[in-house]
Amino acid sequence: MDSTAQSLISQYLSSLRSQRKLSAHTVDNYGRDLVELRGLLAGPDKDAQAGDPDLRKTTQVQIRKCAAQLHARGLNARSISRKLSAWRGFFAWLSMEVELKANPADGVKPPKKSKPLPKALAADDAVRLVSQGDPAKDPSSTMATCNRAMFELLYSSGLRVSELGGVDIADVREGAYESAGWIDVDNAEVTVTGKGGKKRKVPVGRAALEAIAAWLPIRAALVKADTGTDCHALFLSERGTRMSPRVTQLRLKAHGKSLEMASDVHPHMLRHSFATHVLQSSGDLRAVQEMLGHASITATQVYTALDFQRLAQVYDQAHPRAKKS
Repeated sequence: MDSTAQSLISQYLSSLRSQRKLSAHTVDNYGRDLVELRGLLAGPDKDAQAGDPDLRKTTQVQIRKCAAQLHARGLNARSISRKLSAWRGFFAWLSMEVELKANPADGVKPPKKSKPLPKALAADDAVRLVSQGDPAKDPSSTMATCNRAMFELLYSSGLRVSELGGVDIADVREGAYESAGWIDVDNAEVTVTGKGGKKRKVPVGRAALEAIAAWLPIRAALVKADTGTDCHALFLSERGTRMSPRVTQLRLKAHGKSLEMASDVHPHMLRHSFATHVLQSSGDLRAVQEMLGHASITATQVYTALDFQRLAQVYDQAHPRAKKS
């Protein structure tokens, strides 16, 4: 067997075509990844022939260094992960052809994928979304009144859409049934059950209370005796059944389109907006954590990054020596 790097790579690619029957496109991708590995192992300053690396002697330390170099060049985690997979496959094949101490690519992990920041609406956009009705529909209709109450409560209290669906008109305990959440209009607060079955109380703002007050008389007319425990739900469909998270999502998305919002809005966006706007105004990360029901402050800290983005934008626009965006 010719043990030069290029020959080993060619033999491996040939086995992929003949034995594994991979497509030409896939084999080409493997080939590029392995040629790139050969170049990384050889180093930038070595002659293509004189510096040809002996792939049979590749170590795990070298593979880690190659992955680090790709990361330093700006390659994303997904692409590095794919290349490591290609390299791992090659060395697994090579270990069957010649004696290797171990597969040097085993145990080498790509850098962690950066988590995208949650999308939050600007304060003016959030208020417009929850307060304005569909311009093409009657704002006093059953659906419109229900929508406004739901959207206002989502934004007012930072609820998850699943938590919103579990809110009852009161704290009900009937036989085996026990409310997962309920609205307390007199004390301007809502109790919900979050992740891990943990209950929390969150304040409800004046605008949300007014929207709920407008909804309650309409809701009373929708209550039906034959819907079981659904009759306790704060938000009901026109059939008298508990409002489902999916229907809430669809209604909010359609509402955002009717207002020609730039973003494709969804309930969790209102939760992100709630957290961002409260943090911007108060700076109290612990309070935001409590209201969101996060078990760890780490989950809440993502909103400090959003807040910094806003400050950076203000700086860029205002500071005379900043780069104007």
